[in-house]
Amino acid sequence: MQEVKKGIIQGVVILVALIYLAKLFYLQVIDEGYSEAAVSNAIEQVVQIPYRGQIYDRKGNLIVYNTPTYDLFITPKKARIPDTLRLCNLLGVTKVQFDSMYNVAKTYSKFKPSLFMRQLSVEDFARIQDAMVDYPGFTFETSAFRTYNTSALANTLGYVAEVSPKQLEDQEERGENYYRQGDYIGQSGLEKQYEEILRGRRGMKYIMKDVHGVVKGPWKGGAADIVPVAGKNLYTSLDVELQQYADSLFQNKSGSLVAIDPSTGEILAMVSAPTYDPKMLSGRNYSKNYARLALNPFNPLLNRALQGTYRPGSTFKTIETLVGLQDGAITPGTVLGHSGIRMNCHCGSSSSTLHRAIQMSCNPYFYHVFRRIIYNNDETNVFKKSKVGLTRWHDRVAKFGIGQKLGVDLPYERKGLLPDVEYYNKRNKGENNWKFSNIYSVGIGEGELLVTPLKLANVAAIIANRGWYITPHLVRAIGNPKGDPLPEFKEKHSVDVDYRHFETLIAGMSDAVRAGTVMRAAYIPDLEICGKTGTSQNPKGPADNSVFICFAPRNNPKIAIAAVVDYGKWGGTTSAPIAMMVAEKYIKGTVSHKGLERELMNKNLLYLPPPSPRKKPTPLLPKDRILIVENGKVKSVPATKSAYPQFSVYDFITMQ
Repeated sequence: MQEVKKGIIQGVVILVALIYLAKLFYLQVIDEGYSEAAVSNAIEQVVQIPYRGQIYDRKGNLIVYNTPTYDLFITPKKARIPDTLRLCNLLGVTKVQFDSMYNVAKTYSKFKPSLFMRQLSVEDFARIQDAMVDYPGFTFETSAFRTYNTSALANTLGYVAEVSPKQLEDQEERGENYYRQGDYIGQSGLEKQYEEILRGRRGMKYIMKDVHGVVKGPWKGGAADIVPVAGKNLYTSLDVELQQYADSLFQNKSGSLVAIDPSTGEILAMVSAPTYDPKMLSGRNYSKNYARLALNPFNPLLNRALQGTYRPGSTFKTIETLVGLQDGAITPGTVLGHSGIRMNCHCGSSSSTLHRAIQMSCNPYFYHVFRRIIYNNDETNVFKKSKVGLTRWHDRVAKFGIGQKLGVDLPYERKGLLPDVEYYNKRNKGENNWKFSNIYSVGIGEGELLVTPLKLANVAAIIANRGWYITPHLVRAIGNPKGDPLPEFKEKHSVDVDYRHFETLIAGMSDAVRAGTVMRAAYIPDLEICGKTGTSQNPKGPADNSVFICFAPRNNPKIAIAAVVDYGKWGGTTSAPIAMMVAEKYIKGTVSHKGLERELMNKNLLYLPPPSPRKKPTPLLPKDRILIVENGKVKSVPATKSAYPQFSVYDFITMQ
């Protein structure tokens, strides 16, 4: 019996020993986890962020470049802070700020690196680098912030900001992992549109450290390092000098101007007023300045060139002329009377020719043109006749880019509105509840019709080219100043209108500038500018909006322009002289009418509509709340990092 017990005990001991030996064999030979952990403790991975590509104008002038900085990251699980007060002094923060930043980092993740402080200057980095050896868990990554050589083009260039949680979630859903919390990404303008080209390719550096965290050199002599690749440069079609001049004419005004080279579709200038200095959204004060701009009642963050929608007013008569001529509804010699039509007339007579109607912007004439276009079919029922005519008219006008996105290389372009049969059926609650008499105002560019200044500039380019356009775009080359634009910006789009009809229209537009609806003081004798004025109804303001499209010179055009000035009243007295001066500046390098130039620069047309009595006034922001931007909308949230994840902790602290 004793021998049996002894055998059992020996067996148990041997079994336990075998289990231990098997476990040791597994841990030391088979399982590489501890080996990897040892390596990870000795080898530090340092992400290397590449410089974003730079942006140049058409003359090779540098517009946007990078200023080197350093971002400080913390991994809370690895962090060791023997002397908090000394570290606070090194970083230039208070103990309260430090504790708040540290707690936020722990809340985000104890194991992942979290952005602790961003955009330390090269001097700051040099000052604290050696001392940070005493504080394991803190790492530096090279970074940069965007720097601008101009105070213009804010909405066109766009800005970069910290990637939002929503963007990180979208990235994860796409199965990508490029961006991390704290990374920067283009949020608007060219920065957003060309993000993947501008951002480059990040690198990875492996550094050996001893048990005390002292750097011993590159791991494997740097053989495993991945070298970062800088983003490609953008060479734009913008003329910064022309842009700055156009901006100066829009001082104390709200509106937009777009200038295009009609032969290439290249955008020369894109004004959106009021605007802001792009430097405001670069650097540590991004969050504070964004909130200030978002609360500005004049909405400087809105790119009016492609997001502001306006009735085109009488500038739309250019399209009506071409559609009417092409469809045979009118001829160049058609004379139409004014009697019985409840519209203002600028002709000073009881009838007009087509030429004079364009020159003097005759509303009754184009009422008849639109009516003839709509009723130019074989239907006998007036409702069916209107539907068939409107469908044909809609398809013709859509070829000019109206009612659709043109495809400009900027985000957030708006389509505007080109009403069709479905729209009026819904609006009038039935297909037999409307006819021409319900929609006639569209024929003179009013009613439901809505366009952007970009589309109006494109219409001017179509007329300048006598029937075709290339999609307006800002980037003429990528990576190489002598390179080509993207393929979609080479294709010509025809509007399917005969060449001869454009000559009829252009003759009237030339006389509109020389001796028509454009103010005499703006006329430039040695530069033949062909244009069309417009007055866009605006019942919410003290005056209507002033609209003008033009191109110059008449033969071999170099520039096509659209200008819209909110509350500018007449197209011929406000937007026309502005656009014509921009055209002259581009072609001749100087401006003839200095007195008119000063007058326009000093003209103040800013107007803020009073709040609706039905709406409650927006309360002041409480001290315990903060503004954030989420999905393009500004909202107020509690002033905690958990509710305010879009920006770095440093922004959260400085906004208090």
